[in-house]
Order: sequence, then C-alpha cells, then structure tokens
Amino acid sequence: MRSACVCLQVLLLLSGLSRAQPLLLPGSCNFELGTCGYTSDPDYGNWSMNEEGHLISIDSASLRGQEQAVLLSPSLDHQDWSCVRLVYQITGRGSLQLHLRPDSDNFDYRLWKAHKASDSWLIASVDLPNSTARYQILLEGRPEPGPNNSVAIYEIHIHPGYCLECNFEEHHLCGYGNSWNPNVNWYVGGTTAADLLPNQLNQTSSHQRGHHMYVDSMYVKHFQEVAKLTSPMTTAPMAGCLTFYYYRDQERGNMFSVYTRDQLGHYEEIWRPKVYTTPSWTLVGIDIKAPHPLEVVFEVAFNSPKGGCVAIDDISFSPEFCHTDTEPTVDPSVANCDFDNGLCLYHQERVESKVWSRVSVNPNAYRMGDHTTGTGCFLLANMRFTSTPGYVGRLHGPYLAGNHKYCVRFYYLLQAFRKVDNALILYIYDENNVAVEKVWSLAHNFQVGVDAGGDHLHEADVNQVGVREHMQKLLGMRPGRHRRHHRQPRGLSDHSRFPPRSVRL
Repeated sequence: MRSACVCLQVLLLLSGLSRAQPLLLPGSCNFELGTCGYTSDPDYGNWSMNEEGHLISIDSASLRGQEQAVLLSPSLDHQDWSCVRLVYQITGRGSLQLHLRPDSDNFDYRLWKAHKASDSWLIASVDLPNSTARYQILLEGRPEPGPNNSVAIYEIHIHPGYCLECNFEEHHLCGYGNSWNPNVNWYVGGTTAADLLPNQLNQTSSHQRGHHMYVDSMYVKHFQEVAKLTSPMTTAPMAGCLTFYYYRDQERGNMFSVYTRDQLGHYEEIWRPKVYTTPSWTLVGIDIKAPHPLEVVFEVAFNSPKGGCVAIDDISFSPEFCHTDTEPTVDPSVANCDFDNGLCLYHQERVESKVWSRVSVNPNAYRMGDHTTGTGCFLLANMRFTSTPGYVGRLHGPYLAGNHKYCVRFYYLLQAFRKVDNALILYIYDENNVAVEKVWSLAHNFQVGVDAGGDHLHEADVNQVGVREHMQKLLGMRPGRHRRHHRQPRGLSDHSRFPPRSVRL
C-alpha cells in the first residue's frame, strides 16, 4: 500500500489554523487600531479608515476633484533586502501603485502597479532592494470617476529577505499561487507529526509542527495532469542561489521540474531531479540570474493515479551563487548606463553625424535635471543642433550574447512634435551591423493606448530574444526628453528637451 504524502488537504488560501508569527519590520500595518504612522498626502485625496477598522480605502466620491489619493509611510531605514506584502482590492475601475521615495532623491520610483478589479482580496509582493538611505513607501490609489469605484488596503506587511522566500507557515503563503486544475493541485500539508511525510518532520520547525506544500496523484484522471505552484513576480534585478527542500515519492510516474517564466509567458527550465524517489527531505540549490521580472514555477505532471506525490518546503534565496563554477556567464548589465560618467559602452555611428549630446542642467521651477540624481547627465537630441530636416541620430549599444532573453527599459519624453510615429525607434542589429528586427517604436505605444506626448515621463519596457550575437541600436529623430515620476508637477521651458536618459537591460 502506497504511503500517503499527507493527511491534511487544504487548498492554498485557508486558515483557522494557528501559524507561527513572522518577523515584521517597521512600516507594517494591519489598520486594526490606527494607521501605524501612515498619512494621506495633503496635496491629494484622503484615505479613510473603515469604521470597524482593519481597512483603509479611497473611493471616487471622496477624491473631491482630485485624480488620486497618496498614502505615505513613516520614514523607514531598512538597509537590507526586504519584501512588502500588500493585501488589497480594487472594486470597479481604478488602479493602485506602489512607489519608493528615497530621502536623498528628488524623484519617486514606481515598483509595482495593479489595475484589475476583483471580488476578493489579492496579495502583491514587492521586493525592496538593499539601501543605505532612508525612504518612504507611497501607495497611490486612483479610482476612476463613477459610482462603486474604490481602492482598499487590508494590510501591509514588510518582511526581511526576498519575496521568493517562503516556509508556508503564513495563511497567505507568501503570495505563491496554485494554477487551478480540477484533479491535481498544490495543497498545504502538515500540522502535527501524524500529518507529515512518512518518518519526516517539516523542515521549518524542529518540533513536530509546521507546514509545507504538496501535490498528490490520487485524483488524476488523464494522462499528463499538471499542477503548478507559482511564486510572486520579482520586481527588482537579482542574481544568486535559490534553494528549497523537496520530497518525492514516485510509484509509476511523475515529472517534477522547476521553471522560470517572464512577463511574456516564456518558460525556461532551470532544474529537474536526477532520482525518482527521495528517502527524506532533500536540499536543492539552483543558480539563477534575473535581470528582468520573472516568476519561479514548481511543476509536477502525473501519468496515473499511482504517480506518487511531491512536496516542497523552505524556499530561500541568497545573493551568493550556489556554485561558482556554474555562475551564469551572460551579464546583460554591460548595457546599463545612466550617462553620468560618460557613454559607458554606447557610441554614435559616425563622428560627423553625432546628434546625441551628453548634457547636464541645473534644475529649477521650470525645468528638471536628469532622472538619476537631478544633477547628473542625460542624452539630448535637439533639432536646433542640426540644419538637416528629418535627421537620424543612431546610438549603438554593446554586443550581447545571442539566444538569451533580455528586457530593455528606458525613459523618455518628447516635446514639440507634430508627428511622433518614427521619432524614437529601437532596433536589433547583428554582428555585421545589419538590422535584424525593429522591436519598439512610438507607433507601438499608440497601438496600446499610450500617449507619447505631454510633459510627463513615459517608461518603455521591451522584452526580446537575441538571435546570434546582437546589439541594441536606438534611433532618435528630432528632439526628445526623459524624466522620472516626480513628486510635484513642474513646468518645462521651451528649451528643456531630453531624449532617453537611462537604458536598463
């Protein structure tokens, strides 16, 4: 008779069971007895506490002519990497954004945004990278005009460590989600010694209580029934060692794999076990490098009801690679540049046709400086600098390894354009300096409903797959400008026009 993986079966978000209380950092709040130092920005609408507590919200009727309400955290000093877990709900039409405001910076940095309505509470996980400066968290709620449109926040928890990490002791399971399948799903298992895996204690606790995740083949009805457990999407570049414990009891057939999945849905397998069964919990270490947002997916496929079970526990992450000899050799950061200390590895096509200029200005009430510090440098392409109508300024990036996925991120703002379809284009060029593909243009922004004009920042995120060795080439026609999301609106003078200021891959 096959030994059972667990006795307790509770599907993902449950509770009623007592769980170990996690360590919470300053800035955490469940809004039961107050706002924990969170305040509404007086320049915008006011967030209001629910009369019964445990809820803070903003609706369109309360905005009183404002477009948004901004909730400011107390000043925080979390120097090590931490994770914000936010329980929220958007009703009707609206959006919720999370920004970071460093005390030493003139700009707010958007880390996360949600705009989908739901009938229940949702969980967002946002990584806060290491920082030596104090900062505030800004939560910007934007319910659209109309009845029954609102944004609500149930709790804000800030944990030390990475959002990928989880020991499955909390009721929200660190934001990990199960892809629903009628027959096979990931469940929470184990509360007492009798409920745990055969002869095994839960990895989280030295005493005989704790929780883990498991999937069992008991109800499999079809060939290749698949269960997926998915981590929160990363929100900051990270590289290092992903570790977890797993237990595998296979009788007739299951396939266990770990994948990464990016925002476009592209999968990449990063690990699969070398043995069919494990007599005890087994520790695994996987080297990963994530310069762009991705999820980690734990996937198990069964061939029959006798396919056994798989369990995992204690997922953790370290910035140090597991094995130095297997450290990924592809380093897309060579294409990063903020232009404060030069062009980095970027260059213009010909000396006689240089139309991109590295510029620094002193910010004032009518114009802003660069987006990194406000006093640094940016690149400028301006019609005044050329006598040739319709000129093209080509900015070449460094070569990157082929057959890899990259994300190009830059910020721009255009002014004084009557037609902007071809004002800014991103191409992929091969090693022979031949254009392979046009991967982004302002015309694409129009197709997805983004206005390229105005006096506010536009962020461009371009996901791509390199074929052979290739480079990025940014083409600018006529002038343009870029800046970051800022605290207060500022006027722009006629001569303050900036093209793409920073490029991040």
